[in-house]
Amino acid sequence: MGRNERDFIAGRDGFYLATVATSGWPYVQFRGGPPGFVTAPDEHTLAWADFRGNRQYISTGNVAHDPRVSIIFMDYARRLRLKIFGVATIDDVRHRGPSSSASAVPGYRAIVEREVRVEVKAFDWNCPQHITPRYTAEEVAPLLQPLRHRIDALEAENDLLRVRVASFLSDPETRLSQPQQPEESR
Repeated sequence: MGRNERDFIAGRDGFYLATVATSGWPYVQFRGGPPGFVTAPDEHTLAWADFRGNRQYISTGNVAHDPRVSIIFMDYARRLRLKIFGVATIDDVRHRGPSSSASAVPGYRAIVEREVRVEVKAFDWNCPQHITPRYTAEEVAPLLQPLRHRIDALEAENDLLRVRVASFLSDPETRLSQPQQPEESR
C-alpha cells in the first residue's frame, strides 16, 4: 500500500470485515470507531483497536480458524472503495494496561479488548460506478451553515416584527393616527 491508500484508511471511521467460518461460509461485519482508529504502520500492515461490542466474537473465532480476511473501506461522499486482502492476527490486550498501542484511541471511550493486525497481501481500488453518495453529519454541517445563519437572521427579524405588531395593537392612539387604506386596496 502506498501513501494514497494509507491516508485514505486513516480518514475512515469504519469498514466492512469479511472472515471465513468453520463451515466455509463468509461472515461480514461492520467495524467502526473514530476516524483514524485504523492505522497503517507500514505499507504491508493494518492495525486497529477492536472495541467491546455485542460479545459474540464471531469474527474473532473465524480468524482463529482461518486468518484470511477481506476488508472494504468506503468513502460514500467521494464514491471511493478500497478492498484489502490479508492475513489477520488477533492479540488480547485487556490485560496489558493503558500503555498498549491498541488502547491509544485519543478521546474515544470504548473499551479495547483486542488489537487486530492484518498483513496485507493485496489491495485494489474498486469501481465507483454504483456507489450511491451518502454524507455524514460532519460532511453536511459546513454546507448547512449559511442556511442556519439565514434562518437565525429571519427568526430575529420575526421576533422584532412580533414586538412591533404587539406594541401597535396594544396602543389605541397609534392605531387611530395611522392612515386608513381604502376598502378596495385591503
